[in-house]
Amino acid sequence: MKKLLFFLLAATFSLSAQTNDEKIRSFIPTLDSLFKQQANLSKMPGLVYGIVYQGRLIHSNALGLAQIENGIKADKTIDFRIASMSKSFASMAILQLRDAGKLRLDDPAANYIPELKSTQSLTKDAPVITIRHLLTHAAGFPEDNPWGDRQLGISDETFKSMIKKGITFSTNPGVSYEYSNMGFAMLGLIIKNVSGQSYQSYIQEHIFKPLGMNNTYWEYSEVPANKLAYGYRWLDNKWVKQPMEHDGAYGAMGGLITTLEDFSKYTALHLSAWPERDETEKGPLKRSSLREMQFPWNISGFNPKYTYPNGRIGSSFTSYGYGLSFLQDDQGRRSLGHSGGLPGFGSNWRIYPDYDLGIISFANVTYAPASFINLKVLDSLISSTKLSPRKLLASAILKQRQAELVRLLPDWKNATEKGIFAENFFLDYFPEKLAAEAKAIFGKIGAIRSIQEIEPENNLRGTFRVDGEKGSAEVYFTLSPETPALIQEYHIQEIKKAHN
Repeated sequence: MKKLLFFLLAATFSLSAQTNDEKIRSFIPTLDSLFKQQANLSKMPGLVYGIVYQGRLIHSNALGLAQIENGIKADKTIDFRIASMSKSFASMAILQLRDAGKLRLDDPAANYIPELKSTQSLTKDAPVITIRHLLTHAAGFPEDNPWGDRQLGISDETFKSMIKKGITFSTNPGVSYEYSNMGFAMLGLIIKNVSGQSYQSYIQEHIFKPLGMNNTYWEYSEVPANKLAYGYRWLDNKWVKQPMEHDGAYGAMGGLITTLEDFSKYTALHLSAWPERDETEKGPLKRSSLREMQFPWNISGFNPKYTYPNGRIGSSFTSYGYGLSFLQDDQGRRSLGHSGGLPGFGSNWRIYPDYDLGIISFANVTYAPASFINLKVLDSLISSTKLSPRKLLASAILKQRQAELVRLLPDWKNATEKGIFAENFFLDYFPEKLAAEAKAIFGKIGAIRSIQEIEPENNLRGTFRVDGEKGSAEVYFTLSPETPALIQEYHIQEIKKAHN
């Protein structure tokens, strides 16, 4: 029994001593095995996938064939159609135009699409559709899969005629979430009407080119013949090649064709938005605007008993940013990304900003469950290796107030004269009560031996541990919004020892 306990402790210590990079790399054989199992289970002709960590594609792999008929193998340089993963590129273009002062997100969409002006809403008290509504699936349009898939190649004129003829609404704008390909196709029109370029050429020039995405296309006929993944459907125990839609007005919602190698650069861009910092901007979109894209603007669901792909049951909160889906799980981990599905293809990408980690997978079979396998892999990776999230650094003012507060413990002598407390503090807390509480706790834990570093929740709030001769206490405080920031709230409690 003692030997077993020793080995378990040694294994735990070894795991905790590993860096995140080492933990991720140690998981790669399991990752490859999980993807292989899913590829076989879902009858995928070809599959490519990769892990992005700290701005680099650190691992990629490919299984099967990109073109069954020609025996062309899948690899990270093969172009796959990624369907609705295209949506965030349209969103990014809109934010670039916003940042340049050429539009506002709360402008009526009809300011840029005149054909929308004759649209009749469900009720007379409905608000006008704004650009923000389109970005967040809040315009009131009905969910339009799979109808939208078949509109990919229509012309701008056909699309504008469709809008002018009238749109059938499922709800009024701004009251709920409902996934809409049409809304993102409209964003493509707005990009064109504001920039004077087609959304395709605008995104090519302002996003693909700066990121070095040199093998990314809108029109499949422009992809080198030996680099294009064909799409398939599994029918009657065989793969049947699916016809490809040409590029057109609806491409902004799902027409993009790219390689794993190229898309990893875009994934790294989104991860680079964190942490917030003073460093010079380098990307095609400001870091603050990237974080704005990733914010959960429109709630899409809450499931208190969600079953995660690895079988774990826990709650989940989902929302939609600007062309990005948002998920927060029962362990407080937030992730972002998007799935893509078209006849012949299924894809997904997902990032965990707090871990500087992302995953991408493309498959060439209709509606491949790429979202399922990506979430399964990352959930398993983070949980099984005990990957550490990025630590928030304590601000100078938080450290200063911590040191000043510690000097008052446990007797709070002359506390009202120190000038470190906000005007509310001694109206809400009373010096004699504070001293009595602290002395009682230090009577149990003994004299102070060490003060641990503060663990910040944000720039103005945090918790730290005080270690005494016989035990420990936890101190929490938060600062006021004035300058200089002063202590407005404080709590202390003994840390109870766990009983074996």
